[in-house]
Amino acid sequence: MAKPPQTTATNHQTFASKLILLLTLLPITLAAFAFILQWRGGGVVDIDDISRWSPHHNFPGMDSSPLSTVVEHHSSSSSDCLSLAHSSSPSFPYFHDWNFRYDSDLKPKICITTSTSAGLDQILPWMFYHKVLGVGTFFLFVEGKAASPSVSKVLESIPGVRVIYRTKELEEQQANSRIWNETWLSSFFYKPCNYELFVKQSLNMEMAIVMARESGMDWILHLDTDELIHPAGSGEYSLRKLLRDIPSDVDMVVFPNYESSVERDDIKDPFIEVSMFKRNYDHLPKDIYFGMYKESTRGNPNYFLTYGNGKSVARVQDHLRPNGAHRWHNYMKTPKEIKLEEAAVLHYTYAKFSDLTSRRDRCGCKPTKDDVKRCFMLEFDRAAFIVASTATEEEKLNWYREHVVWTDRTINLKLLRKGILTRIYAPSVIIEGLKESGVFSSVIAKAPATLSRDKFLASIESSNSSRTSGGQSQPPRKIRRNPENESRSTVRKVLEVAEFQHVAVPPLSPPGPSMENLITETR
Repeated sequence: MAKPPQTTATNHQTFASKLILLLTLLPITLAAFAFILQWRGGGVVDIDDISRWSPHHNFPGMDSSPLSTVVEHHSSSSSDCLSLAHSSSPSFPYFHDWNFRYDSDLKPKICITTSTSAGLDQILPWMFYHKVLGVGTFFLFVEGKAASPSVSKVLESIPGVRVIYRTKELEEQQANSRIWNETWLSSFFYKPCNYELFVKQSLNMEMAIVMARESGMDWILHLDTDELIHPAGSGEYSLRKLLRDIPSDVDMVVFPNYESSVERDDIKDPFIEVSMFKRNYDHLPKDIYFGMYKESTRGNPNYFLTYGNGKSVARVQDHLRPNGAHRWHNYMKTPKEIKLEEAAVLHYTYAKFSDLTSRRDRCGCKPTKDDVKRCFMLEFDRAAFIVASTATEEEKLNWYREHVVWTDRTINLKLLRKGILTRIYAPSVIIEGLKESGVFSSVIAKAPATLSRDKFLASIESSNSSRTSGGQSQPPRKIRRNPENESRSTVRKVLEVAEFQHVAVPPLSPPGPSMENLITETR
């Protein structure tokens, strides 16, 4: 007997309702199951170190604080192409009311020392990026623009920052320092430009060691404000975590440097706009390095435009001393040093076209092949100085495009595939997030209107010192030997002969093709 049409329609409606209910419950059930797995720690794969920065995890060195935004990551065709989601909310979990815990028990305690004449547009992103990585203390030796009242009043207001001005009193104090009266640095004395900067950096590092000990620091790092630490291989993007895992018998850790490889000639903000870097010789197979050397240099004097021997971080301990701007040493022993296989220093060198002329403006040497050797240690710096001093604007731009900018996408892709070039996005993500969240503008806005009288006078003196010394081989108030220290100096020289002291390590270029056979023989 056939079912009435009304009954059939009712059955269809019941089936449709059950189907809709099933389709509604299924994704909810799957989502709940996935949440349980993640909560228990099962089946979770880290896509990238940055993905650890969720609202449930504080940045190293920060107080706990309620968070209301989530960092969203978008993946592209490349696994390392990550960017922050754009929304009306801050795109990075950092808020104005968060405070770094400088007096906390978080270990190890890390400090950075630098000598700089840069402005806030460079110093603040550099500083807060390293705060995110776990650095709590900064010793800033400032002059020029960095020492101007408008800049220094902001720097002075930031917790964990100590500003040291290059005044007459500082130079007199450094004239009595131990390393000024020793011979291992003396070959760099009384020379202009880069040599003078190298000596200043070393003397400032010596003072920073004392400050680090007084502040209870565990590690000290010398870094320029155009360099960022890239703590790859730490399990999380943290310099503190990286150094915490270093064996206790290691005294120094070398970070090989990567060099920025800009793809445009109109870069304004290198920390945000640059993502391509040339990897260090130490992080490449030697057959790849030497096999691709010609394509990598593109007619430049060396593999890197500037230095290639990295920077090192030292454990704060007795008898520590600088060994030039790139290394540390110890008066009483040969330090145990290791070199990291993944982490690096990212060096943003000549990243802006204006960098070409800014170096020229800081140095008054003659633009001749002989005189530039007196001023610059590296070949590319010498060539760049001559071009910046003698060429027209159009010629300078063409030279910059030919020698600095990576415009050939075919070559770029080939070198990326070979591992010579690499993409690193984490620094730009962090700094752009800090910028968009108003961190830098907030720091500037909260700075006091004026400096104290003593600091203001020191600021003016330090700000003027770098302007008046640019064109002289013997700068004003050049640090000179104190006659009272001559006897002590003589005794130390005798001791230096008895126990060999390493000569300061200058910025060095990576090995060239002529070194290939020698390196192969020693392996």
